Amino acid sequence: MATEDIRTYDVIVIGAGPVGENVADRTAAAGLTTVVVENELVGGECSYWACEPSKALLRPVLLRADAAHVPGIDPAVRNPLDTEAVLAHRDRMSADWKDDGQVEWLKSAGIELLRGHGRLAGEREVSVETPDGETVLLRARHAVAVCTGSSAVLPPLPGVEEVRPWTSREATAARTAPRRLAVVGAGVVGVEMATAWQGLGSRVTLLAREDRLLPRMEPFAGELVTERLREAGADVRFGVSVTSVRRERGGRAEEVRITLSDGGEVVVDELLFATGRAPRSADIGLEAVGLEPGEWLATDDSLTVTAVPGNWLYAVGDVNRRALFTHQGKYQARIAGAVIVARSRGERVATGRWAPHSATADGEAVPGVVFTDPEIATVGLTAAEARRDGRDVEVVDYELGNLAGALQYRPDYRGRARVLIDREREVVVGATFAGPGVGELLYSATVAIAGEVPVERLWHAVPAFPTISEVWLRLLETRRDS
Repeated sequence: MATEDIRTYDVIVIGAGPVGENVADRTAAAGLTTVVVENELVGGECSYWACEPSKALLRPVLLRADAAHVPGIDPAVRNPLDTEAVLAHRDRMSADWKDDGQVEWLKSAGIELLRGHGRLAGEREVSVETPDGETVLLRARHAVAVCTGSSAVLPPLPGVEEVRPWTSREATAARTAPRRLAVVGAGVVGVEMATAWQGLGSRVTLLAREDRLLPRMEPFAGELVTERLREAGADVRFGVSVTSVRRERGGRAEEVRITLSDGGEVVVDELLFATGRAPRSADIGLEAVGLEPGEWLATDDSLTVTAVPGNWLYAVGDVNRRALFTHQGKYQARIAGAVIVARSRGERVATGRWAPHSATADGEAVPGVVFTDPEIATVGLTAAEARRDGRDVEVVDYELGNLAGALQYRPDYRGRARVLIDREREVVVGATFAGPGVGELLYSATVAIAGEVPVERLWHAVPAFPTISEVWLRLLETRRDS
């Protein structure tokens, strides 16, 4: 028979991914008693099924792509990658799917961990069903933070679950490279996993309903990625969707047959759907506080859930749909932690644009890197978004392959940089870089946007020669000369 006990803390955090860990770290560091509830691995999606394993798979692929074009190195990288060694490295970077190290970190930070499934049970209350069948009722003096993240969505196709398709979890944790892999989806997960598995020996077919890859980014980004994927041997198709799927025995092994909207058929060994995310909020007790289970949790810039009175419930990270990136969720966690601490002390919460208790960057300076060949780095607005919002911006482009630093990096370097400059305020409001190694340019662009650095002052930020960062000077010169 289940038993129940009641425990009281200052702060309860539901979800021990990077976001929940950071909320708990901020509140515990301020002296608030904090408990984190987790029903999977401490460290969450990013540590075991997303950021860490995916980049471990991609790094050898991208390094070889660069080295294959550098004189003196290229003959040494013509052989196929050692897929087994890459997967072993992926396992190490994912801590072999064990969370001992992260549990130890929680202890060192003075944060209590309660394993089990947490559900809201009322105002400042969370009911936790533990693995051994007990029910623990947690009560919070100050705050409950929902940090449950998001999960992959499968399309509503008849029998799709019986086909046992991959989602991002299976794609990053696979034990072997499939001989043939179909990837459905033109977004970040789709193009990264197509890049990784094509490089690791799979024959990849990438199916996009849209007319280009990375449709939310500047068009040249998707064009360059498409070109490189096709050069690597991938079959990239646009304007097609999946109408039916079935798994059946073909010869000595099972295979998946995919019927397409254009009447064609693709036969593969594994099928990955990278077609969107949904909030992990269906079974966390939202109905107990008047919210709809399965919905995204809307917040204000202090990360407080707006539909629940009393300023005690917070939604941080993917579950609020503000910006679905691990780093952005951790940023929100730092803001939310500061808000919780301020309110617990009766201090004024400082809101407003770029204020200490306001997650302004979620709307104005969200950085992201797509680890493909070539890399894509973006922050702020795209030209299409600026037009949609009625913003008066100047679009400035520069070919990265004209830089000495880029040619030192890769003699056949192809890439492009774009910045958007607000004509009225004379500050950068958007930047996109596409090319090998451009991920390291992103922080400078983020600082320029978040800091609202005047373009006139950027002339005094001198880039070292010969580096790819010299593109900043060339962009300023291009604007001046035009």
